[in-house]
This record gives sequence, structure tokens and C-alpha cells, in this order.
Amino acid sequence: MTQLFSRRQVLAGCGASLAVGIAAASPPGDGPNPLEPFRYCLNMATLQGFKLPLDEQVDIAARAGYRSIEPWLRDLDAYLKAGKSLKDLTRRIHDQGLTVEDAIGFATWIVDDDTQRKAGIEELKRDMERLAQLGCRRIAAPPAGAYTTAGMDLRKIAERYRTILELGRQTRVVPQLEIWGGSKTMHTVSEAAFVAIEADHPDASILLDLFHLYKGGSGFNSLRVLQGWALGIFHINDYPAQPPRETITDADRVYPGDGVAPLGTVLRNLHATGFRGPLSLELFNRGYWQQDPAAVAENGLRKMRIAVRRALEKILGGF
Repeated sequence: MTQLFSRRQVLAGCGASLAVGIAAASPPGDGPNPLEPFRYCLNMATLQGFKLPLDEQVDIAARAGYRSIEPWLRDLDAYLKAGKSLKDLTRRIHDQGLTVEDAIGFATWIVDDDTQRKAGIEELKRDMERLAQLGCRRIAAPPAGAYTTAGMDLRKIAERYRTILELGRQTRVVPQLEIWGGSKTMHTVSEAAFVAIEADHPDASILLDLFHLYKGGSGFNSLRVLQGWALGIFHINDYPAQPPRETITDADRVYPGDGVAPLGTVLRNLHATGFRGPLSLELFNRGYWQQDPAAVAENGLRKMRIAVRRALEKILGGF
């Protein structure tokens, strides 16, 4: 019996080692590897300081090994103004095996001023129509135009959010509520959750960012009360111990694992919600912009993968 049990242990161990070896050899974010359940995405803010055209940004992301991208609308505007076509860009993205998971714009859909809000919704509609041609699934809906406005009525914001969600149904691009930690409007998870719930729309979703969770004071355990399917994408990064939360800025963001954020807690809580979507690297670090853009993209992906594996090994140690 002892001999038989030992043989079974050996066979089980070999099988487990083989499974891990196969999983480790698979591309990041692909396949059944339980230690890498998320899709790795590059938010193009990370390359912003290099002032590269959008098609070159796409090439860098693909060569680095990302599976999806998150472009900025202003880069798309510049690309089109240069006489290039959406059709060519779409082909370039698809030929390199990438998807466009989300896009970053700043339409003023949220503001109280009727004229400004109407113009913002028209801008958002144009952005959505172009993104749909790229196969983009989502667009960020931050509190643009209301950054310094305090005391806005969240119920009115919910009505406005419902309006742009209906616009999303027409264009097939879902607007996601994005919190900005330094804003006086929609700077916490609780505010965004209230707006999303009050909107009472099946497409309502929230875009969260590790840095903004910290900056806005939401705390990281707030993630556990959310449903993963309502989090279309999650911005990943890290922050240093100094400057303090009150004065820290986007430019202070660092690679995942290079700061003091409780990355393991964040990623395990995110996993516990059922979220299996894209983790998108969003940095604005001017020091990185003095380096080679390809190296920045590659380092970011490597550090994301390390952070994810370290976090999930603690709860999925059998794999």
C-alpha cells in the first residue's frame, strides 16, 4: 500500500509539473493558466511622453507581448489628421493579434451646464462611432469638466450616465464610469457604485484604477463588494511612499511592484469579485519617458505578470 501510494504521488507530481510547464510557456493572458487569469493590456498613457504616432504605439505593444491596447482619443485624432485611415489601423491591430479593449477620452457628459453637456455628448457619440470601427468595446467616462466641482447631485449624474449608456447601445461601445481620485466629483468607489446602481441600466460598469483608489481614499477592500462582470477593465500601476497621498500626482506612478501599494491584496480582491478582464498598465512617469519605449512596455508587462503570479500563488498554490 505504501509503495502504491508513493507511485501515485510521483505520477501526480509529474502531471502537475507538466501542467505548470505548459501554462508557463503559453502567451501571457492566454489559455487556462489559473495564475494568469487576466488579459494584459497597454494603456497608451504609458508611452505618452515619447510622442509616437498611434500606429507605432500599436507595434510596440504587440512586440512587447500585450494582447490588448487602450488608446487615447487625442492620439486617434492626430492619426486621422495625418491622413491615415481607420481601416488601415484596424487591420494593423488585428494582424498583430491585438484587441482594443477601451479608449480614453474626456467628453464633458457629466457637467451641469446644458450647452456644455450637449456638446460633450455629441463629442462622445463621434468618439464611440470611430471606436466601433476599430472593434473597441468600451470608452472611459470620467468626470471631465467637473474635476473641481464639489457637491454635484449624484442622482442627476446617474440620469446623465443612463443617457450615454443608451448612446452606447446605439454604437455598441459601452461608456464606463471612471473615478478620478483627485476630483471633487466621482472620486471614490462608493460614488461610482451609487451612480451605476441608480442608473438602473444593464450595461452600467465601472473603470477603476489602483492609483485613483489610493488617491481618492477609497481603500482596497471596497473591491470585494463589487461584481467582476461590472468592472470592464482595471488600470494597474503602483505608487511610492512619498510624496504623501494628499500631494501625490499621476506623474509619481511607478511599475507594479516598484512601490508600496498592497498589490497582492488588490489583485486577490479583484480576483475574488470574479473579474477576469484586462489589466491595463497606465503610467505617466516622466523618468520612464527618458528610456527606450520598447523597454518601458516590456518592463511593464514583465512586472505585471510577476505581481499577478505572486498574488494568486497564495490562493491557488496547488497550480
